[in-house]
Amino acid sequence: MTTRRASARYEGMGKPGKGHISSQSGVLDNTPYGFGTRFGDEKGTNPEELIAAAHASCFTMALSFALAGEGFNDGTLETEAAVTLDKDGDGFKVTRSDLTLKASVPGIDADKFAEVAAGAKANCPISKLLNCEITLQHTLS
Repeated sequence: MTTRRASARYEGMGKPGKGHISSQSGVLDNTPYGFGTRFGDEKGTNPEELIAAAHASCFTMALSFALAGEGFNDGTLETEAAVTLDKDGDGFKVTRSDLTLKASVPGIDADKFAEVAAGAKANCPISKLLNCEITLQHTLS
């Protein structure tokens, strides 16, 4: 099985603290994160953005493979994930991930597409990881 790694470093505590995250592939290389990137507009990333990227890419790949398994080998899939962080007592909790998919798959009917997409949403590894509501809206052209 595959194991991927990332690391995070945080200097200073609380709001004034600053963090950096790096990934095994090098795509993230001391990328800044902190209070200002999570709750404001400072340049950098944050955990929810990374979860959204992971969910959008995982679901889209799962759907691509599921469609190929059904004999559909052409088309385009574009997914956006919106991950919501809500207040939870004294802390916070990711409460939902809303997937919005735009798809073009020649030769598939709407009902079959909806069935395959729902299966990919339920079975992609990141969907299985998340402990929150997951929604899917899609358009097929």
